[in-house]
Amino acid sequence: MDSSNSAAWEVVWNFFSKGGWFMIPILASSLIAVGVVAYKLMTLGKALIIPTRLAAEVEKIEDHLENGGLKGLQDEFKAGETALARLCAVALHNAGRTQGEVQEAVQSAAREEIVKMHTGMPALEVVITIAPLLGLLGTASGLVLVFANVGQGADAARVGQGIAMALNTTVAGLAVAVPTVIAHSHFNRKIEMMAARLEVLMGKVTSACHQHVFFKNR
Repeated sequence: MDSSNSAAWEVVWNFFSKGGWFMIPILASSLIAVGVVAYKLMTLGKALIIPTRLAAEVEKIEDHLENGGLKGLQDEFKAGETALARLCAVALHNAGRTQGEVQEAVQSAAREEIVKMHTGMPALEVVITIAPLLGLLGTASGLVLVFANVGQGADAARVGQGIAMALNTTVAGLAVAVPTVIAHSHFNRKIEMMAARLEVLMGKVTSACHQHVFFKNR
């Protein structure tokens, strides 16, 4: 088992070492991508944005307001542990204003929440852009080394080194960029779906709060 592990590490080490110094920024890009993906998996969970139980309660907010049973939900809104709770707290805090003012306050808070959900996404976009470019630079450098040693008195070792650099950096750059593109697309779609769901729920909250205050003041 130890010998197979050491052989695997030797293969990996040879792959990176033959790729030249361009492998260093490519490896750094991969570490950044992994770190951002792990962060997004921890912070973009449904339980932290739109928990199922709270969303179900918000769906019935008109019934809660009519029955005067919003006390438990208000405490949860004030705690602000989720994006939905924080937005509902904003809506209730502005419940005495006109519906347009309430919607404007909620939309401002919602934009802030969406910005928070996009945290880390620009870093993934940078990795998607630079990883294949770094691989291309390594490819060009390897080809320069190859052609510089082609001809009479060609150094076979140097030619082989150039070919290895060209191929390894290309593979490494694409190997970093492809899964990062998939992760970026997944998180982007998830944010869009959550933003749309928040918009629907907050539309019900603002409408319910306005109607409740209106009828209460008549």
